[in-house]
Amino acid sequence: MTIKTIATTPYDDQKPGTSGLRKRVTHFQQPNYVENFVQALFDSLPGHEGQTLVIGGDGRYFNDAVIQIAIRMAAANGFGKVMVGQGGILSTPGASHIIRHYKAFGGIVLSASHNPGGPEGDFGIKYNASNGGPAPEKITDAVYERTKQITEYKSVDTSDVDLSTLGVHEVAGMAVEVIDPVADYAALMETLFDFDAIAAMFASGFRMRFDAMHAVTGPYAKAIIEGRLGAPEGTVVNAVPLPDFGGGHPDPNLVYAKELYDLLMGPDAPDFGAASDGDGDRNLIIGRNRFVTPSDSLALLAANAHLAPGYAKGIAGIARSMPTSAAADRVAEKLGIEMHETPTGWKFFGNLLDAGRVTICGEESAGTGSDHVREKDGLWAVLLWLNILAARKQSVDEIVREHWTTYGRNYYSRHDYEEVDAGAANQLMDDLRARLPQLREAGLDGRDVVLADDFSYLDPVDGSTATKQGVRIGFADGSRIVFRLSGTGTVGATLRVYIERYEPAAGAHDRDTQEALADLIALADSVAQIKARTGRDGPTVIT
Repeated sequence: MTIKTIATTPYDDQKPGTSGLRKRVTHFQQPNYVENFVQALFDSLPGHEGQTLVIGGDGRYFNDAVIQIAIRMAAANGFGKVMVGQGGILSTPGASHIIRHYKAFGGIVLSASHNPGGPEGDFGIKYNASNGGPAPEKITDAVYERTKQITEYKSVDTSDVDLSTLGVHEVAGMAVEVIDPVADYAALMETLFDFDAIAAMFASGFRMRFDAMHAVTGPYAKAIIEGRLGAPEGTVVNAVPLPDFGGGHPDPNLVYAKELYDLLMGPDAPDFGAASDGDGDRNLIIGRNRFVTPSDSLALLAANAHLAPGYAKGIAGIARSMPTSAAADRVAEKLGIEMHETPTGWKFFGNLLDAGRVTICGEESAGTGSDHVREKDGLWAVLLWLNILAARKQSVDEIVREHWTTYGRNYYSRHDYEEVDAGAANQLMDDLRARLPQLREAGLDGRDVVLADDFSYLDPVDGSTATKQGVRIGFADGSRIVFRLSGTGTVGATLRVYIERYEPAAGAHDRDTQEALADLIALADSVAQIKARTGRDGPTVIT
């Protein structure tokens, strides 16, 4: 097979965001759009010749076509081997584990995470480095610069590789190994958790519902929860990954997983409910009559991790993204371990994990993980919860209530204004930044302001910095409002507003969250003039 060099012209919009390059499917289907980006990536990875590349994705529409393009281009660019999940399937944490376990050079993960799929939906390409984590900015910046200069790409003229069966193929002298996407990941989970105790809990009548949302965790959850742990068949629903996620929105929150929430709040609720997203890196945790916020879940997992065999010796530290509530901070303080506040984006946890300074990380956007991989991991969080439930022999509600009586409760909510005018959203943020000095001096609505800044981060491991990561307004009573623009959407801008207030251990822990935060919600709209600037009467999604 002859290597072909094909002329092309650059696109000016291929700058990767916090989780790679994300656009509409139709945008990726433009002539050479995929090829340009993949070639720019390979051109930015010195030393890849002869190395192993992992490729996989969440099964969304266009996944199969791009995998074949990437395989042919990897062969033409000198890679020695490609490992690809059967059917093109690899969850994001699964891909991270494969990269680490087989000491691969890196991996291409094809997903737009929790965004909708289908011909009119979203698509994404992300590169993970040799540590299994998202590429650092020095790589993504280099890729972007290369996309603006690219004039040609390399490929080979060959038929598609059969990804339906396990085995090894050859493409232009490069080995292509089709692997079981679940087996290595499931084996890793068995080393971390007490599968016997969890299986005994299911055997005793414990009931669970896991909604895979027709996304990538379906095969993983079926194999582990129903297969290895012995949960009854039907415990995992919507288990078959579909290119359009069955017409649903694979984001495990209370809007898009409302059916699961209603079930857990109903008269015949199972003991435990959980869900994951498009690529398997997020999670939703609900007990019978108790929704657990992602921020609380992070704190609870960290406080109870020692109950699982993989963390029996304790954890080194905790890291959370800046917008995530301070609930985990209180756990770290009590345990006497390191606590780190980072910008949003899992790549910022990578250095801390590699340096052994933290063990568990989390984001308020339903991502939680540990040092077992370098990505957040939805199914891992579910299995750790199951291990905790099996060890403590209490309900989710009882565990949550005991936690609050020990640490207090951080009432917390996120209000998303999706697909708003980008110009208006950016102007809103600019005007907030301009007001920060005044807020620090004069306060806000009669409240003492103890913090008013645009969050910046100095990485304690490599000394790198990240600026303009979100506007924080903190009050003397521990309350906080945060404003930031999300980098995970594909149309317009998503304004995210995070509202938090702390209730001490002896305080009232059972108030409705939106009611408990009502005065701060009104204050957030007032200080940023959200309704006036966005034209929205309220948020698109409240979590």
